[in-house]
Amino acid sequence: MDFAFGPEDEAFRHEARAWLAEHLAGDLPPVPGRAWERELGTGGWIGLGWSDARGTYGNRTATLGGQVVWAEEYARAHAPARLGHLGENLLGPTLLAHGDAAQRTRFLPAIARGEELWCQGYSEPGAGSDLAAVRTVAVRADGGGAYRISGQKTWTSHAHEADWCFVLARTTPGSRRHHGLSLLLVPMGQPGRIEVRPIRQLSGDADFNEVFFDGAEARAEHVVGGEGNGWRVALGLLARERGVSTLTQQIGFAAELARVIRLAVRTGAAEEPAVRDRLVRQWAELQTMRWHALRTLAGDDAPGAPNVAKLLWAGWHRRLGELAMQVRGAPAVLGPDDWHPDRPYRLDALQRLFLFSRADTIYGGSDEIQRGIIAERVLGLPKEARP
Repeated sequence: MDFAFGPEDEAFRHEARAWLAEHLAGDLPPVPGRAWERELGTGGWIGLGWSDARGTYGNRTATLGGQVVWAEEYARAHAPARLGHLGENLLGPTLLAHGDAAQRTRFLPAIARGEELWCQGYSEPGAGSDLAAVRTVAVRADGGGAYRISGQKTWTSHAHEADWCFVLARTTPGSRRHHGLSLLLVPMGQPGRIEVRPIRQLSGDADFNEVFFDGAEARAEHVVGGEGNGWRVALGLLARERGVSTLTQQIGFAAELARVIRLAVRTGAAEEPAVRDRLVRQWAELQTMRWHALRTLAGDDAPGAPNVAKLLWAGWHRRLGELAMQVRGAPAVLGPDDWHPDRPYRLDALQRLFLFSRADTIYGGSDEIQRGIIAERVLGLPKEARP
């Protein structure tokens, strides 16, 4: 396959680079937040991958090459981390594929303008990687009207900032596993019915949250794909989670790898044959992941491709964190020079890389779950016995 960028893509690159240079000018770059999301929305840069939207919702559209170009330029410009990723890259394409016209008209323009932020209500205690074990329930009052949702979600990124949450819940009483599930769009602003509790990490940060639903309402017309079809919609959404956003993720990986390589050269660690071999191997594996992602996005719908992709990048990123600590040597275990017990403990970039990447092989579907899916659904091996 030809992965080269064409003239149209290069023209798009010039436009993206110029826009980013203008809007990131100044002494201090914007910080992640609603103002920056609205700025991106005003420029039409949200929803480039909504290919069949044809600009209907206030966004630009771009070819796959154009989407990759934008991601590359965004990373190259050191632009802020995005808060709108879940709405743009997960919910948006899901509504285009499974939502109805009213849902698309209501939600997509607000996402494209950067005005509404989303979080994902999938994982639960006891139902993380095994998503079919969801126990959160949604009951429709008197067989009609709004749904009332009760249950708990966990590891929910941006829940404390989100306006909406797409929630996988059990809508058929007595159903088991992947049967009887529905995907509901739930407004987060329901005091007394939705509680968000930060999950504090050892670093002092709280990147994730627990979310408790106690009779939270979701309108009947906000069920995506129809009642009882949640498993099919959820799997489609997860496949998009490993779509173009994977390429964006890999650009971030490349920046982290470059930082580790620079440190290895500066400290002399790169002169050690074992370290040099690991650095080269990390670089080669990252290139392989890029070609794999591009081939998949270009139309190679090989069964299990998203699961293979998750296995590849999760293990790669965890090994990069380990390599970063090896390159740092003994100072890797030390805290900041200005540490004080009255201030939150702060890690540097490579320490955060090491600690956070330990979770890569767990969240988003653990390695064991991915291998099980590949074994059963791709290789046709006997299914594991389940209670």
